[in-house]
Amino acid sequence: MTERPICSYEGSAYSTEFWTPERAYEDGAERVALRRLLPPTGGVLMEVGAGHGRLVDLYQGYDTVVLMDYASTQLQQAVARLGEAGPGGKPQYLYVMADFYRFPFVPGLFDTLTMIRTLHHAVDAATVLAGVAEILAPGGAFVLEFANKHNLKALARYLLRRQKWSPFALEPVEFVDLNFDFHPRWIWQQLEALALQRETVRTVSHFRIGWLKRLMPVSWLVKLDALAQPTGAWWQWSPSVFARSRASTQKPGAQPGTFFACPACGEPLGAPPQAAFTCPQCSKVWQREGAIYNFRDPA
Repeated sequence: MTERPICSYEGSAYSTEFWTPERAYEDGAERVALRRLLPPTGGVLMEVGAGHGRLVDLYQGYDTVVLMDYASTQLQQAVARLGEAGPGGKPQYLYVMADFYRFPFVPGLFDTLTMIRTLHHAVDAATVLAGVAEILAPGGAFVLEFANKHNLKALARYLLRRQKWSPFALEPVEFVDLNFDFHPRWIWQQLEALALQRETVRTVSHFRIGWLKRLMPVSWLVKLDALAQPTGAWWQWSPSVFARSRASTQKPGAQPGTFFACPACGEPLGAPPQAAFTCPQCSKVWQREGAIYNFRDPA
């Protein structure tokens, strides 16, 4: 459905080939940041680009957790690991296969949205962020992680003439195919234009250095990173940046009983646990396949 190229993890072994013990520090540091920024409880939360559900244990204070990803195989791994409900039936897990350029949800739905290690695959990040702003509930929280163009390593490489692109330029840079770094000021401009009020910034993965990770215990590095993260309020020189922003309390919320919307035309559809949805506007049919709601490929 999309005219933009998508970086799909379909069929990849991302959960085991990328998240190896060698990345335990990055995982730990990101969890520290997310715990500090995430509202602990709420009604409906969605993680955009959730993959196999690496961070889902941090979302247990919510009634409903939506895991959205473009790749069906990533969501299948999450289903196999998590099922459709947490301990005691809470939270309820919903698995949605969709394109982040066309969110299949009604406006004003989500109390909280998270996007971790996902925006860096967006050719058109501005459109993705605009979609997020639309589906956030009034006063809803958005926790975003982005790959930082203005990090110390990039600054050093540029000054030593080992890198052509400038870390000082605001526009995003595609450093390899479908992998983008963003200048923090560019991100702040996008959020401001969408009336998303930036509340808190934390810099993450300050010690992402191979030899240092080999020499020091993971727990030490994570604790040091936790101490350094609040400096993100003043400067952002780490390779990863987390920010929490908040939607206006004056925006409209979702109508009671609504949930999904047609990704092709935006028409409101039904809500879970309905298994099939025929759009009354464009006649496209969207179906639940096993535990996964397929809003990527119409039937």
